[in-house]
Amino acid sequence: MNAETILNAYIDLNLLLFAGVALWLGSRAILLRSHLGPAFQPQLRLLNGMTILLAIAPFIGVALTTYVMTKPPTLSDMLVAQYLQGNVSMSATKFESFLGLREDVVRGLLDQSALWAQIAIVLLAIGCVVSALQLLSAGLRLRQVVQTAYVWKHIGRVQILFSDTSKVAFSTRGFRRLYIVLPTSLAENTADLRLSIAHELQHFRQRDVECEFLLEALRPLLFWNPAYHIWRREVRMLREFACDQALIRRGNRDVRAYCECLIRACILAAQDPVRLVQRRPVVALVDNNEMRRGATIERRIRAVTAEQPQERHMLSWMFVSAALATGVLSCALLMQRSGDWSHDRIMLSTIVNLERMAHRNAAPTEADAAVTALQSGFMPLRP
Repeated sequence: MNAETILNAYIDLNLLLFAGVALWLGSRAILLRSHLGPAFQPQLRLLNGMTILLAIAPFIGVALTTYVMTKPPTLSDMLVAQYLQGNVSMSATKFESFLGLREDVVRGLLDQSALWAQIAIVLLAIGCVVSALQLLSAGLRLRQVVQTAYVWKHIGRVQILFSDTSKVAFSTRGFRRLYIVLPTSLAENTADLRLSIAHELQHFRQRDVECEFLLEALRPLLFWNPAYHIWRREVRMLREFACDQALIRRGNRDVRAYCECLIRACILAAQDPVRLVQRRPVVALVDNNEMRRGATIERRIRAVTAEQPQERHMLSWMFVSAALATGVLSCALLMQRSGDWSHDRIMLSTIVNLERMAHRNAAPTEADAAVTALQSGFMPLRP
């Protein structure tokens, strides 16, 4: 695998994130207006599945175009067809330059001959290194917190710990063990202690910790992409809604007591928000965004107190999942580069050459312009 293939796969991944965000936000808007809107757990499973699919979609696209569809329809071929049908009002030369913009960018980044390419590579490398160092530093801090905490009890592979430095309950994992870290202040409130443990155990059931690790592992590569931050925000918000809803439905718990527990957790976490921000990758009872924006915790309380869905609607969710997966894979195939010169591309190249010849013939040459200027400076002699 050469450098050009890796660079194109990286560009495809970033473009797919934009496409995935657009697909998800559009689907989410439709779901909110349907009977599937209040069901947060199926939405979370769908979003987690899309996260994995988006991460591997560029490689799936390469495999499909190599072994299954050697000449799939691409977005550039469709644009060329629309241009030849007269649906694009642009000169052929500009249109060809627009289609070749990605190839020019890839060529410039690989050659490093232009100043903008050198600056882009340097900034990308610096951002990648800084993000990786931040992630490593957060992992070391997290390890220190887990190692200095007191072991309270074991539940299978899960260790429940008490920490003097943590202000809010959170869950994380190692290679073999799962950890729930609780602040020592929770030992004074038995009701909040039980609710916090149940909340973090539900995160383990939903595989939220593994998904958080995946999102954080992608951050050094996608730190500059706004679609990545939107996607991560959607995942974190939806998993809390799903976790709250699952606890209320499963344990038949007091909704008021649970909401008060969330509010008290926010108050405690606000006393030391820096530690919570630095302790990534974890899944906490309350997130640092919920401390900065009260609207998020308000939405969680509204979701918990709303009427809970009773039906599962398996066929509807299977249809939505298939539609989104088809959309992601279709975008991955459409982003592939055209493999050969098709009839439409030959026609476009012919039009470009004719347009350049017409422009060259219409414009006067430098010699003709000089002769014209010289002749205009003389007056004819009278007999």
